[in-house]
Amino acid sequence: MTVTYEAGSGTGTGIIRMDAGRADIAQLRKLVRSGSRVHNEQFDDDTHLDQIIPKPWGYEYRAYVDDFFDLWTLHIDAPHSTSIHVHPRKLTYLLCLGGQGVTTGLQREDVQVGAGSVVRIAPGAFHGTRNTGDDPLELIEVEVPRNKFDLIRLQDDYNRAGTTYESESVEQPQNTMRAVPSFPNTRMRRNSPDRRFRFELRTGMDIFYRRREEDLFHIPLCVSGVVESDVEILTGHPADLRRPQTDKQYLSISRSHMRTRTRTQNHGR
Repeated sequence: MTVTYEAGSGTGTGIIRMDAGRADIAQLRKLVRSGSRVHNEQFDDDTHLDQIIPKPWGYEYRAYVDDFFDLWTLHIDAPHSTSIHVHPRKLTYLLCLGGQGVTTGLQREDVQVGAGSVVRIAPGAFHGTRNTGDDPLELIEVEVPRNKFDLIRLQDDYNRAGTTYESESVEQPQNTMRAVPSFPNTRMRRNSPDRRFRFELRTGMDIFYRRREEDLFHIPLCVSGVVESDVEILTGHPADLRRPQTDKQYLSISRSHMRTRTRTQNHGR
């Protein structure tokens, strides 16, 4: 794994890039030759992926999905960790909503993860993330192109090395994935299960003219990002001076109004 830091045109934290190196390719070749396989998600059949997926380290759930983009939220309890795993085919971005942790690759180069950080993980780069703080580590995982079963686990604290993605799920009737009428084959949630974060579709024009204090990230949902393997994710950081592209649609992630109001009320006491 090779780690580089990209300034990101005026962002406060920049983008951390984790690219596949010789060790990653050699390990992936070894796993494939020993019989490990990556599978393919069946978009219309694997309906359990639209529910809450329990994990030994916490849980994860899908926030948005279409035929190209797949966005998940990971809730990692302290002091737990995901497996060291690889996505051979898809590009992944880790966006931190809150908490503290480290993302590690095969060469043990720890990447610090904190609120507002963006980590770009190239196809074929092994990685795992551990919560190093006291509070839950909340991450958004942007996956392109969509294929939840593009996964091979190498090492795991919970004896899941070599296993495929989970098949068990938990329903949450009050917070289901809903179809987006204006976009074919698209579904999304309105809020996180704990109501701390909100997900909504916004135009670049709306983001440009209506910047909000509670905004955390804006993810462009454009096919060019999939084809070019480069998604320009905007942050809500005041130092991020990049402008949204007004002709594009974004998924915006923000703190919920309820949490913002509570924080404001407490601050005024």
